[in-house]
Amino acid sequence: MSTPVLPEPEPLRALIDALRRLPSVGERTARRMAYHLLQHDLSGAVVLGQALDRATQSLQHCEQCNSFSETVLCSLCDNAQRDKSLLCIVETPADQNTVESSHGYQGLYYVLMGRLAPIEGIGPNELQFDRLLQRASGAEVEEIILATNFTAEGETTAHYLAELLRQRGKRVTRLARGVPAGSELEYVDASTMAWALQERRET
Repeated sequence: MSTPVLPEPEPLRALIDALRRLPSVGERTARRMAYHLLQHDLSGAVVLGQALDRATQSLQHCEQCNSFSETVLCSLCDNAQRDKSLLCIVETPADQNTVESSHGYQGLYYVLMGRLAPIEGIGPNELQFDRLLQRASGAEVEEIILATNFTAEGETTAHYLAELLRQRGKRVTRLARGVPAGSELEYVDASTMAWALQERRET
């Protein structure tokens, strides 16, 4: 006979289901997190809830780079010291942070907020490629660096974008292969990222 499962109050069940939305968090991990917060860190749970509420209410997408911002333009896009001739395309804000942490790049960014994944129903329209192409077609943009992940989806996205951008007469480069194949930029160390940027190649 199977061991009876203790009925969970609806608010607890809702919290577990919410935590399961996080990447790599399954049922057991979500339950452990929920129990920890409610048993040992109730004030932390309140802070977490308030932070999530504030983030969802106050953050928007930067008009130029599409990353998260409290203002119409994020601090990077609004920085006159950045090199406007370089535009680095990344999949996520986390990838943007990884590139920025290398201290080897002083240009601007465009954040796709995803990657092409036809099986999941994510295509050019879902990623608003028209908006990206408008941003990349500016006369001040001389080189576009494709810094999508070295996964199957990231490579497909890079290839698709390279074709579109070359048709518009833009110089398109790709990160060097110092970044391991199959890896995600978010987990690449700063020195490897700096090398991959410096040794980037034409696509």
